[in-house]
Amino acid sequence: METNQVSQAPATSPVAIRERTGSISTADIISVLKGEITALHIRQAFSTEIAEEITANFSGSPGLKERKDGVPGQYVGASHYRKDAATYFAEAETARPYVDALFENLVDPVRALFDALKRDLRKQGIELRLARSEHGQANVCRALSWSGSGTFSLDPHDDVAQVLCAGNDYELSAVAHNTVAALNFYPSMPEEGGNLRLWSHKPTVTDRKSQGVETTGYPYSAAYLEGVPCRDFQLRAGDIGLIDGGFVHGVTGQSGNGKRRLVLNSFFGFARPDLVLWWT
Repeated sequence: METNQVSQAPATSPVAIRERTGSISTADIISVLKGEITALHIRQAFSTEIAEEITANFSGSPGLKERKDGVPGQYVGASHYRKDAATYFAEAETARPYVDALFENLVDPVRALFDALKRDLRKQGIELRLARSEHGQANVCRALSWSGSGTFSLDPHDDVAQVLCAGNDYELSAVAHNTVAALNFYPSMPEEGGNLRLWSHKPTVTDRKSQGVETTGYPYSAAYLEGVPCRDFQLRAGDIGLIDGGFVHGVTGQSGNGKRRLVLNSFFGFARPDLVLWWT
């Protein structure tokens, strides 16, 4: 008996995008968290002076490491991707001083947003805290720099699969059943490209199996996404991007000249109706 290996065309999911300039609204952020809007783009959310200082601190960081996950670039911090909880939280504890040093003598825009959101969620009876285990606690962000070229600097992917399959030793696995919000601060952006591309497709477990990305969510092929509507976010230094990470998204190729793309990345979402977890 033959098995039909041809997957159905990916279903198109409605996308609701909100854009603003200069001011950060925690109500907008909570709307993404609750699945009411898909993406939020805040232009000029933090100053170019702070952006440049963070970029300089990243470049000179003694905690700078080369990525080993198939994506060319460097990072400061820790990622839960394809790691058990013991390894991830131990790495987060080791990286903490280097992450903190990115914001040395600066007003930390990531911590400021985290603290404001924490206050507003508390008014609704909801706790927001960093994910933790007996091995340690997550960092507030991870800094990532890209050096890839080609059509994509970061191939199309979703952020839910890796959370769903993180394992029972992670409390954050429960978030995969809700919205996994991906939060990016952009201290440095290339003159051309390096933008966030969001497809109008929120894959199911069956979709991921058809693409062989069941446990990673990475990468979705160009052939699979052909015909799926997408939207590019034209990002600049000082911007913030927040998306429902369950939708397929990627980073477009960037020019070989000028500034590199530096992003401060973290994830958060509801683990329970009264608890939102934050991690990297």
